[in-house]
Amino acid sequence: MKNSFVSKTVAVMLLALALIVPAQVTAKDISQAQLQQIMQSEQQVILLDVRTVDEFVAGHIPNAVNIPHKELAARLAELSGAKNSQIVIYCRSGRRAEVAKQVLVINGFAQLDHLTGDFNEWTSSGLPISTGN
Repeated sequence: MKNSFVSKTVAVMLLALALIVPAQVTAKDISQAQLQQIMQSEQQVILLDVRTVDEFVAGHIPNAVNIPHKELAARLAELSGAKNSQIVIYCRSGRRAEVAKQVLVINGFAQLDHLTGDFNEWTSSGLPISTGN
């Protein structure tokens, strides 16, 4: 009886921790201008577009990698060598980037940035885009 209580208590504590920790992790915001500077430099960065494939094909930031946020957990192997690399995440407006960030944090990715304004601001500022895959 006592072991059952202890087991249940530990399980509840682990569940609570799993729910709390990802909510507290934040990606550093990176401005559109900062991203442009990074793109013009020799600095290594992975630009992760977490929108749908159709959105990506219609237009994306040059050199971005597309892994839709709903597929990210299943496709982490594609980023396996990047756990200690700077990753800049963006979507259309920010919601999907937040979901993707939490998936990456849970899986040990440490250097995460979020592009402020996401793709909406990028296009409204007239910055360059690429189309297709």
